[in-house]
Amino acid sequence: MTKLLSFTVSLAALSAATTAFGQANPSPVINLDTITVTAARTERSTAETPQSIQVLDRAQIEEQLKFSPSAAAALGKLVPGYSMSTQTVSSASENYRGRDLLVLVDGVPMTTPLRDVSRILSMIDLNSVERIEVVAGASSLYGAGATGGTVNFITKKAAEGKPTVTVNTAMRAFTQNIGRSLAPEASVTVSGKVPNGFDYLVTASGRGAGRTYDGAGRELPSDGLLGQGGGDRYKAGNLLAKLGYDFDTSKRIEINGSLIAFDQDPKYLTNYAAPYARPDRTRLYPGQNVIEDTKSLSLRYTDKDFALGSLSVLGYYNDIKKRFNYSTFAYPYNTQVYYSFNPLSPTSPDNQTTLYSQRGGVNVTIDTSLDRLLPGAKLTWGGDVIQDRTWQTLTSGQDVFTPLKQTTTAGFGQLQIPIGERIVLRGGLRYEHFALSVSDYVRPAAYAAVAANNALGYQSFVLPALNVTGGNFDYSALTGNLGATVKLSDTSEVFGGWSQGFALPDVGAFTRRAGLSTAYACTLANINCLPASRRSISFASIAPEAQIVNNYELGMRGSYGAFKGSLTGYISTSDDGVTFDATTNTLSQQKERIWGAEATADYAFTEQFTMGSVVSYREGRYDTNKDGKLDSYLPNNRIGSPWRGMLYGSYRFVNGMQLRLEGEGFSDRDVAIDLTGTRYKLKGAVTMNAAFTAPVWEGEAYVAVNNLFDRAYQNPTATSVRNLANYAWGRTVTVGFRKTF
Repeated sequence: MTKLLSFTVSLAALSAATTAFGQANPSPVINLDTITVTAARTERSTAETPQSIQVLDRAQIEEQLKFSPSAAAALGKLVPGYSMSTQTVSSASENYRGRDLLVLVDGVPMTTPLRDVSRILSMIDLNSVERIEVVAGASSLYGAGATGGTVNFITKKAAEGKPTVTVNTAMRAFTQNIGRSLAPEASVTVSGKVPNGFDYLVTASGRGAGRTYDGAGRELPSDGLLGQGGGDRYKAGNLLAKLGYDFDTSKRIEINGSLIAFDQDPKYLTNYAAPYARPDRTRLYPGQNVIEDTKSLSLRYTDKDFALGSLSVLGYYNDIKKRFNYSTFAYPYNTQVYYSFNPLSPTSPDNQTTLYSQRGGVNVTIDTSLDRLLPGAKLTWGGDVIQDRTWQTLTSGQDVFTPLKQTTTAGFGQLQIPIGERIVLRGGLRYEHFALSVSDYVRPAAYAAVAANNALGYQSFVLPALNVTGGNFDYSALTGNLGATVKLSDTSEVFGGWSQGFALPDVGAFTRRAGLSTAYACTLANINCLPASRRSISFASIAPEAQIVNNYELGMRGSYGAFKGSLTGYISTSDDGVTFDATTNTLSQQKERIWGAEATADYAFTEQFTMGSVVSYREGRYDTNKDGKLDSYLPNNRIGSPWRGMLYGSYRFVNGMQLRLEGEGFSDRDVAIDLTGTRYKLKGAVTMNAAFTAPVWEGEAYVAVNNLFDRAYQNPTATSVRNLANYAWGRTVTVGFRKTF
């Protein structure tokens, strides 16, 4: 209560000051963001786009870099509808409007759709990013994955003329134990352009982390999310290199290469016994380090004077390697592990996996003017071809799911028609085909347990190795979208529409769980009890259904003098939504509906003083017994806290110094997620952050404090992964310096 009172008093003081400044100074005018490239795969103004769009510019990115280097943390604060960050290397249970988020870097997909391991946002280097474009709602324009929304990280452009160097350095630490939690980081960007020649940009960044602590001073575990990786004891590095050449004012070719490296060296295993995840200091971590080794190469050619309009051809190749944590059997939170064949120590020493994904593709987009038919009309059309190969192994090299190959082919057309001076209609179709090749494999033997009325509280058993037979499978769908914007004034409009997303859910996760049920169980004394007729299972019998998500939304956005804001309501539906049950470690598909509302607002009281807010609400229900009725609320790993919000204020002093205060809050959730009334309560919390910036040596020095009052609270997203409490970070302080010369 005391901390909540402090937060309320602080915001009240901020509001009072705001009023005073507003009365003493004339209000400046706020201009809306005007350009986005994500929504329709070509440049369009937000005023023409019938979807909720946010563009986070470089100034906003630099502001959030003071608090955290994580892109997930920035999205969680500034994008309504996106989950709160887990504060770890993993984005497990982070989602957008309760569904998956497609992550792009310069239009290149970085996710691994055949095995969604939820680890990319924390790896993206914000030092190399110029702006972040976020499009809400389902979309199939970039292919599989965007059932909840699309985020495109647009990297910086090379500076004109002689080499320009930008340096950003920082040191972060928890005030609970500064010495053991020091986290240094540094980034250098060099860019320039040779007259009438090549332009170049290179960004190299590195960072490390020590121990992490919650608000009560307790050290946080290295693997609180069970096999996902933590936020402590790591070293990480990013390299981005871009080289471009303008043939003339209309033609350009650009090659990009990037490298992401991460290495976490956990000290202890994690104790997953209730009431919360914590380091188990009695057991040293015996596994291999958690790593990321991702390389990406892309080549883009653009021609604005192409015979059919504006042409963009993008070719890319990603080589991804992700190794996860070693974890052990821990009932009831880790009820299935690969078996050592020793009942006294059932976890196999090889119970640690590495994901490999090799993905290449070509995207072609042509933006054709139809002025001759109808002034202002445009047709955007093109196609995609993507080759994807994904597999995941134990440290012994044995596969843990069926190695997968997929060829995606798609064609699309998007028509934009102005009606009068105020209305723009947009509609389109996309046909997509997945040719999926599933290899045969042997699912390794597993040790598992279910609840029982005995001294242990569980009954253990063995799931013998199982032959999983694959095959070739085809999935295809024609998806569409239709919407309109209606201009209310030169700076505001109403928008609304319908859009569809098409995706094949996490095939690897389904095949990894082949036969992981009591129907295939054997006793510890007779681990080969299955008759020959039950020692194999076909992929056809466990294959997930491709899902189509329908998204309907209606909103308005605009600027009125010193005010800028947006308000959107939405509903998304699917007959084959995918839900993970942490208790039984199973996946299921069922009918579901998610609905919510999102709002953003900024008001510039003076040229020096601005306040703003981000607020979102979301909720969802699903059909647990498949009788056609939405009988229960979706689990916390899909929805999390229904209400989230941030209120912030920023004041720039006449001497160039700047102060920013942020108040973040999220609500409780306590709903029945099945017909038996199972509930996992999430507790709400309110925290506050502050950042102070000052001009120093023609650069910018800054001090930022997260969780200013050192509040101890449960991270709602991390807690939702296994319904086991994971505490959030306590107070952290960052001291940094940025300069361009």
